[in-house]
Amino acid sequence: MRVTQGMLATNSLRHLSQSYSNMGKYQDQLATGKKINRPSDDPVVAIKGMYYRTNLTEVEQYKRNLSEAYQWMESSESGIEHATQVIQRVRELVVKGNTGTNSPEDLKAIGVEIGQLKEDLANVANTQVAGRYIFNGTKTDSAPVTIDDSGISVDMNTAAFNVEVSNGVKLKVNINPTNVFGSELFNTLQSIEDALNSGSIESGDEFLSKIDEHFDVMSAERSEIGARYNRLEMIDTRIQDQEIIASRILSENEDADIERVITDLTIQESIHRASLAVSSKIIQPSLMDFLR
Repeated sequence: MRVTQGMLATNSLRHLSQSYSNMGKYQDQLATGKKINRPSDDPVVAIKGMYYRTNLTEVEQYKRNLSEAYQWMESSESGIEHATQVIQRVRELVVKGNTGTNSPEDLKAIGVEIGQLKEDLANVANTQVAGRYIFNGTKTDSAPVTIDDSGISVDMNTAAFNVEVSNGVKLKVNINPTNVFGSELFNTLQSIEDALNSGSIESGDEFLSKIDEHFDVMSAERSEIGARYNRLEMIDTRIQDQEIIASRILSENEDADIERVITDLTIQESIHRASLAVSSKIIQPSLMDFLR
């Protein structure tokens, strides 16, 4: 086959163009730190990257859900603890008023404090997290306890408020509010307050028995949310492990090996310089060179 000067020049230019393309690829990898910059560079890596990135996005969403679950549970546990302290104080006041040594004025003073504690419980029952009432089940847009001139009224929703904390796993993050701030508790406190304000407390032992019952129910509810909180921490640990694994897999799939890229770029630059040197000798001759 006859090889002409034009063929040599065309092939040299084609190879130089390919050399420039290879150098550009390595320079892009070095600049971005990624193996590919467009799906056409390596479709397999691109498809796997989409799948791995989707997994990582799901894990990040579960972490945000976990943060919300922590807020609900911690706020709920804090509300139960506060209610427990209030009930303990109420019990102390009832014991004090049941001694039989208090004057009617003393009993009324105790009744005033009971009334303040009752209103404090109502305010705790209306606790909000991020603008949502956490002690009203799924009706998070309305207050479960209403305080007005006629007294305290309770309208609580007891449905479970679930948060998805893992793939297919939903965890209840609220409590049964009636076990802590139910109408029976407020009725008991109102009965105690009325008895004290009347200047006598004849049913002191009965009141103490009811207070103890409320206290036991609160303690049981606190134990239940504590158990769910422990499970939440275990799920959180597993989600963190999944995030580390997903990030590592995504990095292995997409991130370039910088040391290898630098080596390949250096080799390609050497090849390119050699190609330029050879091409200059091939393309340099002209018709005048042959005529000489």
